[in-house]
Amino acid sequence: MTQTSGLDENLGLPSDPPQVELATNTVLMSLRERIVTGQISPGTRLRAEGLAAELSVSRTPIRSALAVLSAEGLVEYEANRGYTVRAVTIGDVFDAIEVRARLEGQSARLSVEFGWEAEAVDRLAGVARQGRAIVDAGAWSEAIERDWYLINRAFHRTIHHAAQNRVLRNAIRMTLIYPVLGDPARLCPSLAAAIPPRARQLGDTPPAYILTSQDGHERLVDAIARKDGASADHIMVEHVLATKRRLHEIAVRR
Repeated sequence: MTQTSGLDENLGLPSDPPQVELATNTVLMSLRERIVTGQISPGTRLRAEGLAAELSVSRTPIRSALAVLSAEGLVEYEANRGYTVRAVTIGDVFDAIEVRARLEGQSARLSVEFGWEAEAVDRLAGVARQGRAIVDAGAWSEAIERDWYLINRAFHRTIHHAAQNRVLRNAIRMTLIYPVLGDPARLCPSLAAAIPPRARQLGDTPPAYILTSQDGHERLVDAIARKDGASADHIMVEHVLATKRRLHEIAVRR
């Protein structure tokens, strides 16, 4: 299965030792995923000492990760209280997807304007083919879903990095207040009250929205290969907004 760790950029300060930067990135990813999936519930106080012991790291990467999570809006900081997990609403999720769509569209366009080497396009196409192999196999489960979303994440991050704009990558990261390694309808606590249980059930075949998303990846590869930045921008925006439209439709139907 695709390994995505090589795509993750370091989040520490430039002067930090490499091992500190790597630890900060690992801690950040772990804490963010646990918060957005509800494993760490809203209102929980995050103590650097306890988290350091739990994750077997020093307090330095914990503090760095908490500062980033605060900037992203997932935790709040108060003097004399420290960091507390913030409750994310369904409106927050929809707003985050809306902003993410525009930023990702810009990333796709800039990547084309900056220029892709033929080998890089081939690698992106290879990531898309891995996703296609999963959906064409016809089976679906929690494990398969996570595998597909890992590939999805690698696909998007490859484009983010190809745009060669660190500010844009950081801005995209700040929209990640909902799960990205699975269906938000099932995994996002802030959506649970708005989405009926039947819409959160996992079937045994790839769902229609996954098939549509996979098609979007392949259309993006085609636009990038044709050096059509405008089309890549449009396709990416619609690709990301499809998640908001689906979640909104499910919630409204209830």
